[in-house]
Amino acid sequence: MNQLLRAFGRPGWLLLLLLPLLSRAQVAAPAPPLPSQPLSLTECLQYALQNQPLVRQARLDEAIGERQIRVGLSAWLPQIQGTGTYTRNFQLPVAVLPNFTDPSAPAQIRRIGLQNTSNLGLQGNQVIYNADVLRTARSARYVRQQTGQSTISYQIDVVRDVSKAFYDILLTGEQLRVLDEAIRRQQKQLKDAFAQYEVGLKDKIDYKRAEIAVKNAVTDRKSTAENLKGKYATLRQLMGAPPEAAPVTLAYDTLQLARETMLDTLEPLAFERRIEIQQLLTQQQLQRLDVDYYRLGFLPTLSAFGNYVKVFQDDKFSDLYKQGFPTSQAGLQLGLPIFTGTRRLQNLRIAELRQDRLSLDVLDTKNQITTEYEQALARYKGNFLDLQAQAQNRDDAREIYKIIKLQYDEGIKTYLEVIVAENDLRASQLNYYNALYAVLAAKLDVQRALGTLPVTY
Repeated sequence: MNQLLRAFGRPGWLLLLLLPLLSRAQVAAPAPPLPSQPLSLTECLQYALQNQPLVRQARLDEAIGERQIRVGLSAWLPQIQGTGTYTRNFQLPVAVLPNFTDPSAPAQIRRIGLQNTSNLGLQGNQVIYNADVLRTARSARYVRQQTGQSTISYQIDVVRDVSKAFYDILLTGEQLRVLDEAIRRQQKQLKDAFAQYEVGLKDKIDYKRAEIAVKNAVTDRKSTAENLKGKYATLRQLMGAPPEAAPVTLAYDTLQLARETMLDTLEPLAFERRIEIQQLLTQQQLQRLDVDYYRLGFLPTLSAFGNYVKVFQDDKFSDLYKQGFPTSQAGLQLGLPIFTGTRRLQNLRIAELRQDRLSLDVLDTKNQITTEYEQALARYKGNFLDLQAQAQNRDDAREIYKIIKLQYDEGIKTYLEVIVAENDLRASQLNYYNALYAVLAAKLDVQRALGTLPVTY
């Protein structure tokens, strides 16, 4: 190798610089553990936007897209390639030479060349104008924009899904609290009914009914608690928390949840805020560049080139690289497409048709967004009215229960009426929290439809 480099001279070191470099593959780091303290909704969203696998994949796609842009733009830089050949001539070519001193004498046959031949060289090329490279340069901005918009689209979905899962857990926790209160009330009623049964004030029916009510409430409580475990698992998955992470705990304020139900229903729908429209507009920009590319496909390509070759020849291989004969050249190369069988025109027409198709995609997407917004807004308004009704029902059911319980204690009402009032109270409380979750979820859907759901926290 050293002999080759000495024979080739200084350009030989360029070959070493241009050899492929081995890069060590980087493995994506695992998500960090969850914080030990209770997490607010903002903290859950911050963790999810940093560690959710789909969002992380989208960021990697951005990095891949950036590298692909650099690959395309690298064609603007000089392209240098080292070449090397070695040939062993077992039978040398012959040349028939006339006898110039005596034309009547027979021609002389001589073998030409040497047994060993080697060429070492450098080839350089510089693009001056090329439609492919020009398109890559012009589209780089929109490719970056496209990959960034894809990341934002995933982030919007993460914010909506994590928020819904967060609210679902909180309201399920409130349902557990309601059931715990109901169990305590019914256990006290069971104790009172049993005491009255023992002293002969009441018959066995009230005591048995109270016992059945307690068992039903305990069963509902266990079922809700088991469902809560699955909802926590869903939240951890949506946040991108590792499986071995500690259980997540949440911090919240019930009054704040009620305040978060408010939404400005008069905010107008602006299509340009939707990420889907932004993505389609970016695709249209890229498609316009394709149309321009095929429209200007008749333009020539122009590049500069330079070659440096060193030729080595000798009958002995050991002496092959002792002396070389260099040659070099430089010039310009022009390529002009004259006739391509209408391929350029057909590609141009395809690009124009795709552009028309994208315009229809934009129109169809706007129609879908309008429908999505109207449905989400109608759902929000309906759920909000239902929430107000359920809040009033809860207050009324609580008041009715207190009155009937006092009347039962005075011997005016039967125990069956107490059980009915108790069931109505518990159902109204659970219905209130179900309605509260429905309003919060519908609000997220309206913000998603408006394109106002924040993705930075």
